[in-house]
Amino acid sequence: MRSRLMSPDLWNSSSPNRSNRSINGRTTFLVTLIATFLTASTLGAAAQATKTASTPPPEFSRFDLYGGYGYLHPVNSDIGNVQYQPINPGAVVSAAAYFNRYIGVQAEGSFFPHGPNDCVFTAQAGPIFRYQKNRWVPFAHVLGGGAKVGGPIFQPCTWGWGVTSGIGLDYILPAFNNRIAIRPIQADFHYSHVDYGTPAPGLVTGGVGDIYAYRLSAGVVLRLGQVTPPPPVQLGCTVQPANIFPGDPVTVTATASNLDLKKKATYAWSVSGGHITGTDSTATVTTAGLAPGDYTVSGHVSEGLRPGQQASCTAGFRVHAYEPPTISCSANPSTVMPGDPSTITSVANSPQNRPLSYSYSASAGQIGSSTATATLNTIGASPGAINVTCNVVDDLGKQATANTSVTITAPPPPPPPAVINLCSISFERDKKRPVRVDNEAKGCLDEVALTLNRESSAKLIIVGKHSADEAPDAAAQRDLNVAQYLTQEKGIDPSRIELRTGGDLTRSLDNILVPPGATFTPGDTNTFDTNSVKRQGQPYAMPKTTTKPRKPAN
Repeated sequence: MRSRLMSPDLWNSSSPNRSNRSINGRTTFLVTLIATFLTASTLGAAAQATKTASTPPPEFSRFDLYGGYGYLHPVNSDIGNVQYQPINPGAVVSAAAYFNRYIGVQAEGSFFPHGPNDCVFTAQAGPIFRYQKNRWVPFAHVLGGGAKVGGPIFQPCTWGWGVTSGIGLDYILPAFNNRIAIRPIQADFHYSHVDYGTPAPGLVTGGVGDIYAYRLSAGVVLRLGQVTPPPPVQLGCTVQPANIFPGDPVTVTATASNLDLKKKATYAWSVSGGHITGTDSTATVTTAGLAPGDYTVSGHVSEGLRPGQQASCTAGFRVHAYEPPTISCSANPSTVMPGDPSTITSVANSPQNRPLSYSYSASAGQIGSSTATATLNTIGASPGAINVTCNVVDDLGKQATANTSVTITAPPPPPPPAVINLCSISFERDKKRPVRVDNEAKGCLDEVALTLNRESSAKLIIVGKHSADEAPDAAAQRDLNVAQYLTQEKGIDPSRIELRTGGDLTRSLDNILVPPGATFTPGDTNTFDTNSVKRQGQPYAMPKTTTKPRKPAN
């Protein structure tokens, strides 16, 4: 702040004016604050009242033009202790151009020509920053340039330099296609420096003014252009069905994207053959009398004269000549035993959905039907393949044929017989004579003998086993003792008996019956030389009244 001396008379004479101007300034400031508050409240209510589902969200504008009321209030700024006074009313205008959604450059001018003794005019430019959230747009700017300011006494309006920075808030109105916004508040801090020259005699002119002031403004914003231009209108067409026969109707559907909901879209249709009707996104093509071939439907949508506001599309359909029916047939089951039936099923189709009739023939057996299902009777047919012919004919006489086959198989031969595990003998009971056939073992062998007598063609395999604490010959001795009992006591032919040893390490013996045609799998069993086995003890138990059996040969 710069100051100079002033005569007491001049100071006293200016005191009433300073007091009145200070009171007027405070009053105007309060009125401005109240008006700003009421404007913001009104906008909040208006936002709720005008919010509709059909209103699109606002885009980011490219240019903003602003004009509104202004109020300037210097603070602690004087020349020779004579304060600069508030100026009301005034005007603030600006033009902003944005490079993207957030950053731009702004040129601003303010006009406060009717101060009590002074005036303020500014012409400044600088960056501006904004952040748009739906319809609310807060912003901040920093400006610098020229300032033309009059002094608080009799200094004339003189150009100097100044800077301004501040913040504000815009609300975009839903009406007018989002082109108009209300600025309820713009609050700035302003500083200007003006040199009025050498103080004149009487100390009423000249001096240097450093003015600190806050500035309030409210007004209207005109929003022009878009940072991101709207995407061009696009149109796609589909036809249903795409393949028809003469006389079948065709429905064409257009699907448009990127349309402006505020504007009316106009559709137009054309077709290379037939007749098309429709004035909206759906049209119908009449194909009566069309020759077989390919045809094209063209659609067009427009919501303005600009290239991006129009789009076209094409789609094709094909007219086919009337076709004969088609048929396929199958047999279930496809393989049967002699005399068993098989069901023949035909699947036929007429492209024009004409009525169909069926007939059948077969190379063997009997078949007959006029429907889609027939039964093949194979009684009397020889094993082998039977060819079945399926026929279909429509009401125009166009026909089709398909073939299938049924195989008659001869009964399979019976499966070969399996070996039979007869009773097993344990030699754990007699610890002193571990290879002797005791009475319980004889009971088992009696059953074996009865089985061999019934199955006169079957053979018997005897598999002797020994435990880990016995000599391997123990298993062979058990085989020979059992065979001796069966041949000498039960009369079994020795040629029907085969002796083997092996298997798990236990004191036991297995009897296995091998019917004719059956196959015995040796596994881990082996035959042995009976002459090399040294037998010990009695071969089997004998009743006391019975003659003792012959001793086994060594």
